[in-house]
Amino acid sequence: MDRRLPELPEVEVTRRQLRAALCGRRIRAVHTAGAGQFFVTRPRTLRQKLPDRTVLRLRRHGKYLIGELDDGSRLVLHLGMTGQLFTADPGVRYRGRGELQVAPEQRPRPLDVHTHLCIEFRDGGPEVRFRDVRKFGRVLLLDAGQTDARLDKLGVDALSARGKQLFAASRKRRTAVKTLLLNQSVLAGIGNIYADEALHQCGIRPTRAAGRLSRADCEQLVEIIRAVMRDSIRLGGTTVSDFINPEGRDGSFQRCLQVYAREGEPCWTCGAEIRRIVLGQRSTHFCPHCQRR
Repeated sequence: MDRRLPELPEVEVTRRQLRAALCGRRIRAVHTAGAGQFFVTRPRTLRQKLPDRTVLRLRRHGKYLIGELDDGSRLVLHLGMTGQLFTADPGVRYRGRGELQVAPEQRPRPLDVHTHLCIEFRDGGPEVRFRDVRKFGRVLLLDAGQTDARLDKLGVDALSARGKQLFAASRKRRTAVKTLLLNQSVLAGIGNIYADEALHQCGIRPTRAAGRLSRADCEQLVEIIRAVMRDSIRLGGTTVSDFINPEGRDGSFQRCLQVYAREGEPCWTCGAEIRRIVLGQRSTHFCPHCQRR
């Protein structure tokens, strides 16, 4: 199964654009849909505790967004597979089943059936909305000092990672290197797209046993992972299905993809046919000629 989740670059693009719409603004009210797995914290609790709070800072770890509030609590958001965070300004569009369009001259529409969380502010400015067609996103409110296993189990953020950390995690591992890269307790934020792209640029085959990576391999791989992700952030992330940024625009890094979702097409480097296999129920794309290590 190929799960096209928003990965670290898409979440970072979201964070950077959403920061101005959240930070320094006092919450007036919170509107929620019915209870379900989308809400780790009960909707009623969110509606009671969030009003009159101010978001001081919006940070990211891996694929999680974490809003730090003025009372020490934290609002944790995860986009899941089809989650979209956006401001309810005129012109913002929705993506996914039951797609809606908001013409530039219209005022923001009421919540549609797929919008599960809406944060309204006392300054009367744009709301922040969380829309998720498949409801695999998550909303969690942590009280001051409270921890949660979802965050505690995360490894180092992939943008801050160093080769020595991947090298240490790979020792005596028989699992495929692609599978190791997707392990969020090792490097947080990497998903299918950027694992495939980084392995291709390194010339490492995705099925290679992680334990056979040398220290130099790990140094090079982590350096390229960070470079690929920085390039994607600069281009607004990758839109292959549902991702749109908070301003309602697609990313454009999909135009730069060398192997991901290019099965049967020629490799841009050598001309060989890009292949697709399944590793751990995840689609994996690679060039059999360029990736021999």
